[in-house]
Parts: sequence; C-alpha cells; structure tokens
Amino acid sequence: MGRASGKVAVITGGARGMGAAFARRLVEEGASVVLTDVLSDEGLATAEALGDHAHFIAHDVTQADQWAKVVEVAERRFGPISVLVNNAGIAAYGPIEDTSEVEFRRIVDINMVSIFLGTKAVIPSMRRAGGGAIINISSAAGIVGLPQMLGYVGTKFAVRGMTKSAALELAPLNIRVNSIHPGTIDTPMSQLSGDPELTAAVNSVTPAGRVGQPDEIASVVVLLASDECAFATGAEFVIDGGLTCH
Repeated sequence: MGRASGKVAVITGGARGMGAAFARRLVEEGASVVLTDVLSDEGLATAEALGDHAHFIAHDVTQADQWAKVVEVAERRFGPISVLVNNAGIAAYGPIEDTSEVEFRRIVDINMVSIFLGTKAVIPSMRRAGGGAIINISSAAGIVGLPQMLGYVGTKFAVRGMTKSAALELAPLNIRVNSIHPGTIDTPMSQLSGDPELTAAVNSVTPAGRVGQPDEIASVVVLLASDECAFATGAEFVIDGGLTCH
C-alpha cells in the first residue's frame, strides 16, 4: 500500500510545474487525484498520462460556483475529498507606483481569495471523509519580504496566516491545515529554464547553491497528505535551500 492509499485529492494549478509533480507523486502513492487549472490542454495531457486515478477539470479558482463543481466531480468520480492542495498562484513583479489596482486585485484573488474559497468548499466533503488534510502552497516570500513584489509577498504572508487560523478552527473536525514555503523552484512560473544568468543569480543567493526541483516539494506534499503527519497542523514547512536563513 502507498502512503496516500485511498486518499482523494484535489490539486489546483495541477496542469504543470509543481502541481503536476504533486499529482504524479500522489497517484504513485495510491491516491486518486482531481487536477484543476485554467490551462486545459496541459491539464488534460497531465491527467491522461497519470491514468485512471487522475481526472482533469477546467477551473478558475477565484469563482465559488466553480469550486462547487470541482467538489461535485471529485465526489462523483472518486468519493469524498480527503486532501486539498491549494497550489494555484501567480507572481507579479514591478514597483508599487507602477502597479495598477486591477493588477493588485488579480493577484489577491488568485493567491489569497482562492484559499478561502477552496477551504470553504471542501469542508463538507472532508466531514464525509472523516477528516482530511489541506495543504496551502505559500512561498519563501511568505517568510521574508522581497522588493517590487508587494502583491505576491503580501498574499503569500496572508496564506501563512490563513493556514494557522483555519488549522485552529478545523482541528475538531480532524482536518489538518499546513503551509509549504518553497524557495525558487525550476518551474515555468520561475522562468529559469533557458536563462543561465538568472539561474546563476538565484544560485548565488541560495546557501544550497542551486534551485529546487518540483519533486522535492512533492515529497513534502505526500508527507502532509499521509497519515504519517497526523499530528502536524498549523505548521509551516520551509523548503528553500536555506534562502530564508540569512
């Protein structure tokens, strides 16, 4: 039996990058997974490659009615949800003075409001499952500040706080809530591939001397989803190669 055997997981932003790595590892460990994303072609391809224990649904995480549909599809196909990985997110760069209100509100909606909507949507299903694990993907930027990333840093700090608040409220329901704080990971969002100068710059400020890989974060997702981590809730797991030790 795998470490996630019998679990039913929903992973947002599951089409590629870290989300796809999470889905692959959870399926390998015995879970059934519903991947959601706005990238339909990539999401369908990822789910197809994972086989019968994976299903893709197009999903805008900022829309409450679409969250209801995700829960409905997951339960109909695999059963009550026992794992939610709130992974969908965007990064935005630029000076505060040059950032429009529309741009700022968009990052808040995708990175922060979606956590509220997803958590709220899965609680009844997790009750039916007898409990569950909610895993919120924050960032090393939810631990320390960065210049010219006000919206991103602000929302990732918010995810950290929301995680702790939800953990306190949901503990009596046997629902654990934890946050993961990756450093720079080699994914399409990091834009490192094909840019040796940027990669070298990131490596130079990371004590481990390199960027992380999606599978290294996926290992922690599997741990938090499994019953091995049954006593962990409200915690933050920093996987950043030592970046926030400075």
